[in-house]
Amino acid sequence: MESKECETLWSNKQGFIVRNRKALVKMGEPNVKITDNDKGMTGNTNDGSSEQQRCDLQSPFNDATKPMFKIKTYAANTDKRCTISLLALVVLLSFATRFYKILEPPHICWDETHFGKMGSYYINRTFFFDVHPPLGKMLIGIAGYMTGYDGTFPFGKPGDNYEHHIYWGMRGFCALLGSCLPPFAYLTVLNLTQSPAAALISASMLVFDTGCITLSQYILLDPILMFFIMGSVLSMVKFNQQRDRPFSAPWWLWLLLTGTNLAGALGVKFVGLFVILLVGLNTASDLWGLLGDLEISMVEFGKHLLARVFGLIVLPLSVYITIFAVHFVVLNKSGPGDGFFSSAFQSRLIGNNLHNASMPEYLAYGSLITVKNLRIAGGYLHSHWHLYPEGVGARQQQVTAYLHKDLNNLWLVRRPDSSDDPPGYPELVRHGDIIRLEHKETTRNLHSHLHEAPLTKKHFQVTGYGINGTGDPNDLWQVEVRGGRRGDPIKVLRGKVRFLHRSTGCVLYSSGKTLPKWGWEQVEVTCSPYLKDTPNAQWNIEDHINPKMPNISLAVLKPSFLEILVESHIVMIRGNSGLKPKDNEINSKPWHWPINYQGLRFSGVNETEYRVYLLGNPVIWWLNLISLVLYALMVSIAAVSIQRGVSLGERSIERSGVLMEAGGLLLLGWLLHYLPFYAMGRILYYHHYFPAMLFSSMLTGVTWDTLLQCGDLLLPPSTAYYLQRGGQALLLLAFLYSFYLFHPLSYGMKGPLAHEPDSPMAGLRWMDSWEF
Repeated sequence: MESKECETLWSNKQGFIVRNRKALVKMGEPNVKITDNDKGMTGNTNDGSSEQQRCDLQSPFNDATKPMFKIKTYAANTDKRCTISLLALVVLLSFATRFYKILEPPHICWDETHFGKMGSYYINRTFFFDVHPPLGKMLIGIAGYMTGYDGTFPFGKPGDNYEHHIYWGMRGFCALLGSCLPPFAYLTVLNLTQSPAAALISASMLVFDTGCITLSQYILLDPILMFFIMGSVLSMVKFNQQRDRPFSAPWWLWLLLTGTNLAGALGVKFVGLFVILLVGLNTASDLWGLLGDLEISMVEFGKHLLARVFGLIVLPLSVYITIFAVHFVVLNKSGPGDGFFSSAFQSRLIGNNLHNASMPEYLAYGSLITVKNLRIAGGYLHSHWHLYPEGVGARQQQVTAYLHKDLNNLWLVRRPDSSDDPPGYPELVRHGDIIRLEHKETTRNLHSHLHEAPLTKKHFQVTGYGINGTGDPNDLWQVEVRGGRRGDPIKVLRGKVRFLHRSTGCVLYSSGKTLPKWGWEQVEVTCSPYLKDTPNAQWNIEDHINPKMPNISLAVLKPSFLEILVESHIVMIRGNSGLKPKDNEINSKPWHWPINYQGLRFSGVNETEYRVYLLGNPVIWWLNLISLVLYALMVSIAAVSIQRGVSLGERSIERSGVLMEAGGLLLLGWLLHYLPFYAMGRILYYHHYFPAMLFSSMLTGVTWDTLLQCGDLLLPPSTAYYLQRGGQALLLLAFLYSFYLFHPLSYGMKGPLAHEPDSPMAGLRWMDSWEF
């Protein structure tokens, strides 16, 4: 190696990279003497040799797979029996806190009304719609079925008693997965830092956090999601530890477990994408290091790359798709989710009127049809005898979108100038044709004009006008097929069409807004002057009756697995983005969450009710917030010290390495699971922060353990030892005592509210925004 390669980056025997030649002497290397030799460097030792081997002053890039900071082997520095004993204690406390009073209260709490009901749908094989992927609800259904629940409880609303129905299995399953979070945190931090103390602090924060306990005790997706997130992180860390044993059995095991856990996280909620991004960034860094290792051939590097592609892309994707395949096979009966999906999708559901049905394949004049909007829950084009009230556009017959199948959804397809159909085989309606739609029940035509719509004021009103098919030119609409050309026939079920109003040039549109009581709280239909190609402006022909035409079985129009998989994801994504705050509903803000600004009522409001309130342990949450600032300060000090060549001992170097590498990974996990919520337009809730809180708690354990170890820099060894142990004990006691104070929030309480002196929570309402 030429000497000029060593001018800026050097390494000492601990493997620590030094950017200052003088610092190498200061940092515990008395046998190394640095002298200038022309523009290069020659290291001379005091043993009389003329030149030291260049490997003592080498560029770190010559061995890019070795970590910048060497962390001592765990087996040489810790007592395994102590470590196992602490893990056993964490497991015991975690299960005890999660399963205590698991059957209380014996009624529906908060979102149990949704996810318990969805578990019942799986048992009954009834199709439903949810904005999240199916794995979490599927596992809840399996847990209920395996423990004797028969799927008959209606899960109507929060507060409904379970009575004789078996619900403990579903709650117990969620508590089981929630109980795994503290042990997973313990093992993750232990493997990152090799410090049982840091691992115990991190795990204890999760054991004694009232928020984590509450989320784990009910039939919810959160404990299932967090189980897979923590499982992914632990597997990733264990896989990283096998870096020196590539392609061994443990190496493959942890790689495949990481991929499986990633599929599980994404299969429960789309929030699982954040941990996928974390693992992806870690993998990219790992591969970049391998690419810089000159001892590894490109063939060997290709093997590493392909192994990770298989374990972290192909395997998770296969598991994720399999989850949906099982979902579609199990939920094969018509249910409340039908209307969210296309007519072709519905044709595969037993009990749906389109299942095993037959109808003419192409739309024709004289046909009796229903027209369905393609937005989520867009409804069927509908009319009835009721008129728009005074002051709401023209006082003509209402036209709406109705979510249910009804006789008032039926329309006749007419020519623009005649209500009579010529004898013989009907003429097909084609792309670009001008038609009228006559409402079968009231014989009025679909009509629009320049009056403003009832709710969407920049759109035009749509009404029913005329009688017995006789109206005016404002009843004419041009039919266009998406992706079609003039003259193309219009296929029922699968064809996506839009209706352009001839007089005004607007397009028939379902706004998604709910009309007042005068409109029977049905969905507003307008004519939009904005001709964007959106689902709101797209429709399909669902029912199609024409006795003059031959019918075909809808089985030939049934969508493929890939088509229903893609449609499901489109519907879920649109459903997620469509979750907006209702009137007078408080929308939680992401900045509220780290400061524990406001919790969530799970059960009960007044003194006589059994009250459960989701709120994180404030001592733990505020310590997490302080620790984020403290971590940034400590890393800054360490980085500046290194850059300035400050003399650091071997132990300080190791601590800096742990703080930067382990802490940096956990900080990245927190950022990835928290910051994206600032960019989300949907309604947000307090419980969305809990995955980020897991990373924050682990980072707190690493930060405070490192800080307490630094006592030996200023104090005698014996004093530093007692300071470290005392600090650790003080933290653990603070967690335990604060849990004792706030545990009624998790396990429930009755009687006086917090502002009354004889309340169990008297004096503990530290923020006015806490509603317990």
